[in-house]
Amino acid sequence: MGKDKGACTTIVYRIRVQGILREKWADWFDDLTIIPQDNDQTVITGPVVDQAALYGILIRIRDLNLPLLLVERLEM
Repeated sequence: MGKDKGACTTIVYRIRVQGILREKWADWFDDLTIIPQDNDQTVITGPVVDQAALYGILIRIRDLNLPLLLVERLEM
């Protein structure tokens, strides 16, 4: 038997952007973990409830004019 396709599951994503965001931006990004990197990049990681929430995060990144480098769905 497969997984119930109607079940609601939260998926963890890793998003990498060019530019530095500080941890104080976590509230604006639905409390995702924000980790500035030494290479002028930032990694944003955490659970996202659905595709609409993911698109909302991507829109915020666009609004900050941060180049999107990676969106990765993590297997949990």
